[in-house]
Amino acid sequence: MSKLDVTAPVPVAPARRGRPPKVKAQGVGGDTRESILDAAEDLFSKHGFYGVTIREVAREAGVDTALVHYYFGAKRGLFDAVFLRRAEVWNNERVEAINRYALANVGTMTLEGLLRAFLEPPFQWSLKGGPGWKHYSALVAQTNANPTFGGETMARYYDPAIRRLIELIKLILPQARDVDLYWAWHNLSGALTLTLGETGRLDRLSSGLCRSGDLETACDYMVRFASAGFRAVCPPSP
Repeated sequence: MSKLDVTAPVPVAPARRGRPPKVKAQGVGGDTRESILDAAEDLFSKHGFYGVTIREVAREAGVDTALVHYYFGAKRGLFDAVFLRRAEVWNNERVEAINRYALANVGTMTLEGLLRAFLEPPFQWSLKGGPGWKHYSALVAQTNANPTFGGETMARYYDPAIRRLIELIKLILPQARDVDLYWAWHNLSGALTLTLGETGRLDRLSSGLCRSGDLETACDYMVRFASAGFRAVCPPSP
């Protein structure tokens, strides 16, 4: 099955972890705000929400702490702004991709095709979008596993896109119970964020046979694994 293109073009060169180029804080307000967000995203992805201070973000961005407070208020406001900035891109592209797939395959949709349309945008951005997207993927993986505020944060920014996916899965698996669909998604969600986090765990476990940074291969495996998983937990009615 051929892969769907994501809606927005992305750079061609594969990305690596690292620090995004800094924007001079003396520039226009928009550049200063983006520079603060880039610095905060980098630090949050490495040290988590509780391991980062506003002062450290300001120092990394090359601005005064008062400027960080001016744009974002308290640290939670800064964190939310970091989280929302790329969540909008991911979610918009994923919803557009699955809607486009559904429209082009009325009555012939498959789980493999639908899940590939939904999964490819975050994989492609993390693969080709630059170091900022690597930081963001790691941050999402941390947040999804955070018992303090992870559930609320993920629900706020990601639930609408996920609910749309489940609506379309119901067209493919009309016999599926809601409880089974939500458990199936829960398992896929954990696999997705862990994989995008590129922790290197897989590399060590497989003694180098598999590479956690091989996101093209990871996406292919996840489409097949998730499709089989949804079928297994959503059996046909007796």
